[in-house]
Amino acid sequence: MLEVQQAAYAGNYAVHLVFSDGKAGTADLAPLVCNDRRPVFARLREQAAFRSFKVAHSALVWDDTLDIAPEYLYYLAFKDDPALQEQFRQWGYIRP
Repeated sequence: MLEVQQAAYAGNYAVHLVFSDGKAGTADLAPLVCNDRRPVFARLREQAAFRSFKVAHSALVWDDTLDIAPEYLYYLAFKDDPALQEQFRQWGYIRP
């Protein structure tokens, strides 16, 4: 099971992450935070609110009301890695 082990603010809406498989990368959450119309993301547009994340339950969490799954964060961090494309297809992040 993939887990987020560490997370650090990396500027703007980006988070540098370390995963349980030892890989580390940066996930740009700007498209999600800025373009998603669901109200839960609207409050994260304020940088102070965005930076208030923590790692809990193997995911990135804000105020115990919003969490982003480790698999999606992994996809965002490594979406351009050719070796991971099949895994991302299996997870449903890339359409066949």
